[in-house]
Amino acid sequence: MSNETNRRDFLGYSFAAVAAVGGAASLVGMKQAWDPLPSVLAGGFTNVELGSLKAGNPVTVSWRGKPIFLLKKTAEMGEAPRDLIIGSDRFTVAIGLCTHLGCIPAWKKDTWKCACHGGEFNASGTQTFGPPPRPLDLPPFSVKGTSIVLGEEGPEYKKIAAAMMA
Repeated sequence: MSNETNRRDFLGYSFAAVAAVGGAASLVGMKQAWDPLPSVLAGGFTNVELGSLKAGNPVTVSWRGKPIFLLKKTAEMGEAPRDLIIGSDRFTVAIGLCTHLGCIPAWKKDTWKCACHGGEFNASGTQTFGPPPRPLDLPPFSVKGTSIVLGEEGPEYKKIAAAMMA
């Protein structure tokens, strides 16, 4: 200790140093507790092969506990800006929850219909009737050949999401 530093100052500096180290250790521990486990992060991605889908027959897969509607569109279903195009095929990819109250619409012939309040969505996921305020939501995905990986934001997703905003 120098002549200008008394015992009280030294104890104050020591306490501040110990508190700073303890605070930093606490922040590191809190960050580790808040971060998702690696097993949870790995479970956030779902691979789906689109090449095996039959035109006009939607498939529902589960991703993070939500139903995801996948539909290979027929020529009669038309084109939409939110279509995913792979080769010569057009697909609809949508979170299968009604944007009105979160019900799961059922596929009826060429339309998703929500039995709760009569909402309807066409083959592209756009609302056509009833109380839903917007189209079916788009899950993040990336394209790998003829399959998609749900949970990743690829360029195709960004393009479709931008088209939906316009």
